[in-house]
Amino acid sequence: MMKTIFGFLVRMVLLLSGLIFMASLLLAALLVLALWLLRALWAKLTGRPISPWTFQLNRQAMWQRFYRPPAHGARPGRDDAEVIDAEVKEIKESKPPEF
Repeated sequence: MMKTIFGFLVRMVLLLSGLIFMASLLLAALLVLALWLLRALWAKLTGRPISPWTFQLNRQAMWQRFYRPPAHGARPGRDDAEVIDAEVKEIKESKPPEF
């Protein structure tokens, strides 16, 4: 008896939380739509063209950021003369202490 009542309550809580989440997404979408419509109306009233909201991304600048040559007089990123040889040492296995 308690198991069925508890299961029903869990389902109702999950259903209500899902409905609240969906309503909040719908409200956010309606708010963005209202803002865009007000912006479009203002553009029409002032005689400006209606421009969409866009995210501009300059891919060429991103590519050049990582693949451009070093600046004039700048130190190169790596100098092979600074490489130091290391001696290999064997690591011995250690056994945990027994109590």
